Amino acid sequence: MHEAIFLKALRGEACHPHPVWFMRQAGRYLPEYRAVREKAGSFLDLCFSPEMAADVTLQPIRRYDLDAAILFADILLMPMVLGQDLAFESGEGPKLSPALGSSEFDPSLLRNMDIVAPVYETVRLVRAGLAKEKALIGFAGAPWTVATYMIAGHGVKDTAALRRFAYDQPDRFAALISALEDVTIEYLCGQVAAGADALQLFESWASGLPADFVRQWCLAPAARIAGAVKKRHPGVPVLAFPKGAGSLYLDFAAEPVFDGLSLGTEVDWQWARDNLSAKTLQGGLDPLLVAAGGDGMRDAARRLRDTFAGSPYIFNLGHGFVPDTPPENVAELVSIIRE
Repeated sequence: MHEAIFLKALRGEACHPHPVWFMRQAGRYLPEYRAVREKAGSFLDLCFSPEMAADVTLQPIRRYDLDAAILFADILLMPMVLGQDLAFESGEGPKLSPALGSSEFDPSLLRNMDIVAPVYETVRLVRAGLAKEKALIGFAGAPWTVATYMIAGHGVKDTAALRRFAYDQPDRFAALISALEDVTIEYLCGQVAAGADALQLFESWASGLPADFVRQWCLAPAARIAGAVKKRHPGVPVLAFPKGAGSLYLDFAAEPVFDGLSLGTEVDWQWARDNLSAKTLQGGLDPLLVAAGGDGMRDAARRLRDTFAGSPYIFNLGHGFVPDTPPENVAELVSIIRE
């Protein structure tokens, strides 16, 4: 069977042209997504409606002929499995209750994996509707990133109070991370069983953390998750995205259970090529350049493409598309990658 070029790159093959997909490639910048989103009602209703979620997962593949689809879901489904209520309020982002930082809520008391059964059905529908030469990426949030929302009850930009929670209540924090590891392993294995070809762990809040904290609470849990998934599903590649980890990307690159690393917008491309070549690398382009378009986008895309020429690399962004990205700019970007 013809292997997807995305998977070839993840297995260490230098492909020409580079395989391409984008974080948040299915989202508000696409008019077809907005139409389905309006029909669905709430964001969570869309996540838990397999036919609609499969449709929006496939929309960017139909429009741009990308090399991989990524499951349409959200990183905050695991708190629901662990007993927190989740709601998305317009203009305010996610709200989780009760927040761990201001309650005695114990997430280890409830683990209801049935909540995410619709996500597995979405994976099955997408895989059935996706050409064999296209890869399907499953994903989850890494424990620290998910824990930040669970502790605060909402998204935060400054993690100081969350680190203080870890320092003041180490046993409770360790139990939370352990519970997140357990349910995330089950969740990702469920995605693979349903048809996901590869997985990505999003560690979106690694920026600004002490190095020892990153190693203990970001790298180690993500590695344990990846290792447990690979034990059950040998050969399934796993990408890590330690956004903002800086020089600690080197520690992630040294971890054998990761097949690839996603580069944030802050990572110097040549440094990554020179120092992280033990892994397949992915991403790095500023999504705001795509929103702006023009020569800035074109020049940066060609430089990024050429920096990783002859190495196992997957073209992507350093973060997800912003909602005001013109779809025609994305189409032009894809054509530049495939020149």
